[in-house]
Amino acid sequence: MRVRKAVSAHKTALPRETGSTRVYTELRHNILSMVLPPSAPLDEVGLGKHFQLSRSPIREALVRLASEGLVVTLQNRSTIVAPLDFRSVPEYLDALDLLQRATHRSAAICRSQRDVEEIEATLGIFEKKAKLSFDTDDWLPMIEGNYDFHIRIAQAGRNQYFVGFYKRILEEGRRMLYFHSEFLFKSLGSTVGRLNQHHREILEAIRVQDPDETERLAHEHARQFKGDFLKYMERSITSKMKIAT
Repeated sequence: MRVRKAVSAHKTALPRETGSTRVYTELRHNILSMVLPPSAPLDEVGLGKHFQLSRSPIREALVRLASEGLVVTLQNRSTIVAPLDFRSVPEYLDALDLLQRATHRSAAICRSQRDVEEIEATLGIFEKKAKLSFDTDDWLPMIEGNYDFHIRIAQAGRNQYFVGFYKRILEEGRRMLYFHSEFLFKSLGSTVGRLNQHHREILEAIRVQDPDETERLAHEHARQFKGDFLKYMERSITSKMKIAT
């Protein structure tokens, strides 16, 4: 009898996923993995039928996604997946470079031993997720792990404004990183080892509290992303194709 009560109590203690959380999780995954492309409409009625839920949890999920910049509400109150404006890509890349250097340099100066340990733990999780992504060709786990690693570094810098701006930049960049990841890792031959080496070097510079080296590595990391992304945008399968002889 006691065993039954214990089991019953254990079951009661387990957290239950709410309808809103389920909607948020699925939509977020589909947006970040480009299953739902930029500017795709998100109809509350249609989503309610798909998830078999009322409109209230659907709205809660959309509000949460809007707070992350993944959806936007138009003037007519309809909701769409946030567009990607390629005209602003140069500005985005400049902001990424500047904020990455600032946050990582601050981390090297202000970090505690606990920060170092937690950054290293987050890096270990990233490395496992990166391997999973390479094994499955699903790049979302690696992208999420990369986001968590860099945000944890930013938090070690003890500047909430830097963290807030940097977080927004990384969140906006996740979709860009996703849709060129297959090209990056398949066509350009990037490897898990290269990614892990970059991150390990940043971690070691923070560990020994070398702000100049940390900033240099953070800049190089951002520059590498910029170079890879531009190669993706400039790719061509027809430039060497002969139409006529």
